[in-house]
Amino acid sequence: MADKVVAMILAGGKGTRLKALTKKVAKPAVYFGGKYRIIDFSLSNVANSDIQVCGVLTQYESVALNNYVGNGSIWGFDGVHGKCLPLPPRQTEEGANWYKGTADAIYQNLDFLDEENPDYVIILSGDHIYKTTYNDMIDLHKKSGAACTISVIEVPRDEASRFGILEVDGKDKITKFVEKPKKPLSNLASMGIYCFTYKELRKALIADKKDPNSENDFGKNIIPNLLNEGKKLMAYRFKGYWRDVGTLSSLHEANLELLPSNRSADTIRFNEFPIVYSEDTHSMPQFFGKHAIVRDSLINQGAKIYGTVEQSVISNEVIISDDAIVKRSVIMPGVVIGKGAEVYNAILGPDTQIKDGEIINKDSNEVVLLDYERNLK
Repeated sequence: MADKVVAMILAGGKGTRLKALTKKVAKPAVYFGGKYRIIDFSLSNVANSDIQVCGVLTQYESVALNNYVGNGSIWGFDGVHGKCLPLPPRQTEEGANWYKGTADAIYQNLDFLDEENPDYVIILSGDHIYKTTYNDMIDLHKKSGAACTISVIEVPRDEASRFGILEVDGKDKITKFVEKPKKPLSNLASMGIYCFTYKELRKALIADKKDPNSENDFGKNIIPNLLNEGKKLMAYRFKGYWRDVGTLSSLHEANLELLPSNRSADTIRFNEFPIVYSEDTHSMPQFFGKHAIVRDSLINQGAKIYGTVEQSVISNEVIISDDAIVKRSVIMPGVVIGKGAEVYNAILGPDTQIKDGEIINKDSNEVVLLDYERNLK
């Protein structure tokens, strides 16, 4: 790109609706799809867009996520001209300040952005599942001369109140924006992906910081304020698969949508560009025992399957013992399922152990989560 673009990934979310999965790690570090972590998708999208500078803004349980991101080598950022930096809150002369909101998180890193001196800044969430490149969105932003361009997707009307909702004119210029309205007038939802002209972003953040009544949030404050000031804001219509995996049921569903039997036209296909990059666990090859039965499932390297697996996603270093049955479940790394045990419609967090003969969730359609702490009881 002739103009310099910097990506900033908001990855400090606690993810309380994922319950025990986020008790010790931030939501973007949660495992997904048998071999990935959720943040792999945003970081891979940035790398595949040839954006060479990326900041990852961490906060809640940041140690594991900071270590995972490291210098960005997994995604190819550690070259001569590329870099990826974790940016947790830090102590300054004014004291130690947690990020108070999405806008405040970027504001507290204006020194980082000023040093990079970009023409444009693209702001992303680190906890969504999707594959894309941002080049078309950035091109639309440049050509339109907008202060901000927001990536949008149409959502079901009954879910619209969960999102920031936009109204646009015939040329997709944004005319109205309301964060999580009780009575949505549109189903055009913000994906939490923003492309800003940096000069406009910087001015907006400084003004927002001076407002004592602001919640320091892009959806609640920055975007509405820009509209009130008469700034030009554009909508970029995203096409393809995108999921917000903020609940156990949505995380479970998104995992199972990767299976061949559940794929739709827009479901993620990992063998096609843009590629999703992730940590290599350097595990042994997967192993299937003499009596193993596997149907319509994803099995990662390092897994040992001796029992029956159907419509499930199995991570590395998982052991499914003789005569065990696993159906419609998401099994995260290091899980051991004992002999003759049965697991249905479940998410098993890392290192969980299921005892020999134990029956889990056989007669329920609700997704159940089990985690390693049950091993201690």
